[in-house]
Amino acid sequence: MSFEAEVVAWLPQLRRYARALTGDRAWADDLVQDTAERALARWSAFRPDSNLRAWLLTILRHLYIDQLRGRREIAVDDESAPWRNLEAPHGEVDGLVLRDLQRALYCLPVEQREVLLLVCVEELSYQEASKALGVPIGTVMSRLSRAREHMRVLLTVGPADGAAAGTARKTAPLKVVRNP
Repeated sequence: MSFEAEVVAWLPQLRRYARALTGDRAWADDLVQDTAERALARWSAFRPDSNLRAWLLTILRHLYIDQLRGRREIAVDDESAPWRNLEAPHGEVDGLVLRDLQRALYCLPVEQREVLLLVCVEELSYQEASKALGVPIGTVMSRLSRAREHMRVLLTVGPADGAAAGTARKTAPLKVVRNP
């Protein structure tokens, strides 16, 4: 199989990852196109003995970060959040559950969301995710653990209550001191 054919074969997975990162169909398509263009233009930089999928996901992530910086869109306003416009696939998943999952996903910090998507959705190993993100494997494991815990709290308690529960755990309880 040629290099070009292999890149084309990974386009659906790249689109899924881009869509999950951005929450916007058009932006995700643009990211995938830019990723494919960059990969094909720099095919000589790819080491044949390495993982093409991880290499492509790394390119996509770097392009995403560059575009975020250009747009200066680090935070997501809840009213214009991407999950407001997404629809559940008919007959596959309950729309409310999917909306809650998407809302919780976009409440995660970007670093945790990236790791969660790479390991749990794209099924990269910790080592592959570590290379794709350019962080140590321990950082991947730590971020993934925090992301899973954060998702658990958000899905069981809710975004507003989850934030309050998270801060309640971090503050020490007050003691009542009475003067004799």
